[in-house]
Amino acid sequence: MQQSRLLPYLLIAPSMVFLAVFFLVPLVQTIALSFQTEVGVSLANYFRMAGDLNFGTAIRNTFVLVLVVIPLQVALALLMGMMLQKMTVARDLVLWIWTIPLGVSDLAAGLVWLAIMQNAGYLNSALYHLGLISGPTAWLNGETPGTLFIAIVLAEIWRATAIVLVILVGGIQLIPKEFGEAAAIFGASPWAKFTRITLPLLKPSLQSALILRTVLAFEVFAVVYAIGGRNFPVITGEAFVWQNENQNYGVAAAYAVLIMAISLAATLFYLRVLRVNPETQP
Repeated sequence: MQQSRLLPYLLIAPSMVFLAVFFLVPLVQTIALSFQTEVGVSLANYFRMAGDLNFGTAIRNTFVLVLVVIPLQVALALLMGMMLQKMTVARDLVLWIWTIPLGVSDLAAGLVWLAIMQNAGYLNSALYHLGLISGPTAWLNGETPGTLFIAIVLAEIWRATAIVLVILVGGIQLIPKEFGEAAAIFGASPWAKFTRITLPLLKPSLQSALILRTVLAFEVFAVVYAIGGRNFPVITGEAFVWQNENQNYGVAAAYAVLIMAISLAATLFYLRVLRVNPETQP
């Protein structure tokens, strides 16, 4: 009896050790480093971070990017998931094709879109041969912030919508078909079935997808750096600059703690807004 009670704890022990060594210890070290200065423990690194020339711009760019990309990705993933639900032929093949970007690294995705959007890229070549432009057009420099932002948004949507899609497809498959069939018998329209049945029952999957995708979106760096470089500052990019270019690990750690705080706040927001009542789930 005693051995059976200990078995669950023994099974999760390796995972707990892994998290403690590779997550909790670096987390504590990073937080401690953010308060360390040459004169001792203080908030100097945080004040220096807040006084950084690009701090406000990085905060604004990151939040605007998250607020634009996340709703678009969720809406697109929902549309793709519902399309897959209606398909009867080659469904698995289509899902496999749509999830190919999951196997592409952030940096590789950024380089792909850089090849499309740069001065000598495929977009300019296509527009030139169609007679729409007379020569190479700069889309990704500081003088064209609008097109630079659109390029980053497109790259993020192409790269990361698949992870939202996979989570939502899993949730859609858990919804009993009997619910939709019963609604159809009572004359419910497709929109009514989607808003009254599918979306409420997808709340747990939506919660997980939003938390995961939002946390990752606040950490965006490689795609932005590959496409826009320093022309589009983001929070993680500023942490990189302070650590590698300025060789100031304290301020870089302060940026890391800021990202963690924002991610935790977003997670708590989703947990509260999308609170799941177990009694309403099948």
